[in-house]
Amino acid sequence: MDFISSHLLSIILFFPVLAALVILFLPKDEVKLIRWTALIASLIPLALSLVAWFRFEPGMAGFQFEEQYTWYAAIHSTLHLGVDGLSLTMVLLTTLLTPLAILASFSITDRVKAYMILFLLLETGMLGVFLALDLLIFFVFWEVGLVPMYFLINQWGSEKGERELWGGLKVRARDYASLKFMVYTMAGSLGLLLAIQMLGVSFGTYDLPVLTEKWRYAAVLPHVPLGLPVSTVKTIAFWAFVIAFSVKVPIWPFHTWLPDAHTEAPTAGSMILAGVLLKLGAYGFLRLVLPFYPLEAKAYAGALAALAVAAIVFGAFASYGQMDFKRLVAYSSVNHMGFVVLGIAAAALAAGTQNAHIAMNGAVLQMFNHGLSAAGMFFLVGVIYERTHTRDLREFGGLFPLVPVYGGILIFTSMASLGLPGLNGFVSEFLVVRGAWPVLTLYTALGMLGLLFTGAYILKGIKMVLHGPLNEKWAHGEHRLREITTREIIVMAPLMVLMLAIGLWPAWILDVINKAVVMLF
Repeated sequence: MDFISSHLLSIILFFPVLAALVILFLPKDEVKLIRWTALIASLIPLALSLVAWFRFEPGMAGFQFEEQYTWYAAIHSTLHLGVDGLSLTMVLLTTLLTPLAILASFSITDRVKAYMILFLLLETGMLGVFLALDLLIFFVFWEVGLVPMYFLINQWGSEKGERELWGGLKVRARDYASLKFMVYTMAGSLGLLLAIQMLGVSFGTYDLPVLTEKWRYAAVLPHVPLGLPVSTVKTIAFWAFVIAFSVKVPIWPFHTWLPDAHTEAPTAGSMILAGVLLKLGAYGFLRLVLPFYPLEAKAYAGALAALAVAAIVFGAFASYGQMDFKRLVAYSSVNHMGFVVLGIAAAALAAGTQNAHIAMNGAVLQMFNHGLSAAGMFFLVGVIYERTHTRDLREFGGLFPLVPVYGGILIFTSMASLGLPGLNGFVSEFLVVRGAWPVLTLYTALGMLGLLFTGAYILKGIKMVLHGPLNEKWAHGEHRLREITTREIIVMAPLMVLMLAIGLWPAWILDVINKAVVMLF
């Protein structure tokens, strides 16, 4: 037990890799054994994350459960791990959604061994970003997570669909989506890598706590590129960070990879992509942009708020215009993540004030809440797609009498996504709006237009799937629609419990988030 306590974070981080190695040596024909090994292995990081959650002391300043190991001594980079209230919340979300996504993947029959290995490696990539306290290690894990997701989309994505490129060349839609996902994210990350290298060279360390103190208000840099003024260097580095994280969130106009990637990804891939991977960008804003660049963030908060509002409004309008159920949910992620960025912009502009703290609390909670509701929505889209082999909303209609349990779960999850009072989405969006209104009044008012259309596209989806005249095709014969199974209900149950728990009593999670926000900002 002492070993586990002293190496808690590294075990959480690397246990999925160990499990992936075990699965690598299992016979590929033993599909059932592979599935259960992956599921049970993914529950270990969840259990250890809960241990960390209950042992965590929210009122303590700095990072907790810290571990530091020499990684690359020549450039002063170490494997430095630690958590505070912000990162621990995201670690809990990641370790919760991964076993649920693996359980949702039990219907996968093609190359199950490779699929499960990639999922476990993806979990380590995501956890590394949240746990790393060394900028170089942060970047390594940031990029590592791309590779498994690329192959999950490319190899297990939708079978149907083609995209026509310039010159009339046609490619599979999943090939197009996976490559677009990879190119966008890597292109955005190039500036991030260069800025990180500049910081490491300038200060002789990549350690995050040290750099935060040295870089924040540095007036002199030991190695200024091209003899530029320090303020210019900081502004360039600021935008390098912002663009990298904006692509990942994503906010308008960097969002175009997301609907394609979501639509073509397998169901569990979409759950993780929406539930966790989008949060990496928002976490980058919280962990690096605001602490490293408080002056630049304040100066450009209006521009960031404008992009956030564009994401909220255009995401909602685009979602309302979709007839593909999965694409509708995909655009909703652009809409919901826009509120996260609006909260971050408000906190940047009014740093240190009560309004900033309220907005930041809302932004972090919205990240967690969106992870729950988006993962649930994508899973429910996958459930009906497995039975009907279509995502076209016009092909459904009146299905509630045929699948009342599925219908009830879909309505509950949709209401959480919509922001119905009493469910989790309401709490976080209210906090963002309450915190942003006094400092970004016009932007927040415009964002309400997107909030209005959130209700419109959610109700449109429910109406076209569950209500109206029954499509007789799904009522009889070989196409008769089957009710949601026990395994699928087990996937949804923890998400629904948390949606309700946060909606009715958000203090248990907000206490951890708020104390971290107050100490950091």
